[in-house]
Amino acid sequence: MKKTLSIALSAIISLSLLAGCTPKEKAPTETSAETVEITIGVSPEPHSKLVSLVVDDLEKEGIKVKTIEFTDYVKPNHALADGEIDANFFQHKPYLDDFIAKENLDLVSIGGVHVEPMALYANEVKSLDEIKDGAEIAIPNDTVNGGRALLLLEANGLIKLKEGVGLEATEKDVVENPKNIKFTALEAATLPRVLGEVDGAVINGNYALEAGLNPVEDGIVVEGKESPYANIVAVRAGEENKEVFVKLMEALQSDEVRAYIEENYNGGVVPAF
Repeated sequence: MKKTLSIALSAIISLSLLAGCTPKEKAPTETSAETVEITIGVSPEPHSKLVSLVVDDLEKEGIKVKTIEFTDYVKPNHALADGEIDANFFQHKPYLDDFIAKENLDLVSIGGVHVEPMALYANEVKSLDEIKDGAEIAIPNDTVNGGRALLLLEANGLIKLKEGVGLEATEKDVVENPKNIKFTALEAATLPRVLGEVDGAVINGNYALEAGLNPVEDGIVVEGKESPYANIVAVRAGEENKEVFVKLMEALQSDEVRAYIEENYNGGVVPAF
């Protein structure tokens, strides 16, 4: 009898232990959209500000946006190609195309947001007529923006370039230079800082804005609103159709962003959509 009772108790204990080891079912939870986080490399002005305008709207769409500011034109594309960031927003399409060809990167544009008109600035003169013979003018030293600067000066009659040279123009392609201008090519980001050391400088819009310069108000000559140099958002090739980037572009090309640009930059930034 004791043996039988002992066996029965052992069976009960074993069943209890097995029941205790049975995995519990997960309690039901409210269904919610999965949040996706993306990191965008931006220039401080105006790119960082424009992205900040859409952060809250994107978070409602399940997209959390983080930005990293870059102050040069080289690192953001390498950071994107290397997977350190998911997108960048700082450059125009001709620059991206030139960079891709030279660095053999697999990046693509997913759309334009705005144009930052390039302009010629000077501390001492207010018109091209006042530029003295032998004056020194600084221009960006990267191929595309350097050519862009020279094309701007050619369009306003200060120089003439070799026919057909286009965006690849350099100082060596100047064939007519009535004022004997000396061109000094420097890194684009440094141009506002050297403005007081040269007779003039052709400065990209974002760096001009950071320095408190407005191309419409302060520029001697300025690119027109029809400029083809729209600043674009770039991503890695093959990722351009991801929903997260489709929503990002919808937000950046919204009426809210357009209105902000038109109300706050006085022509220093122009919508490109």
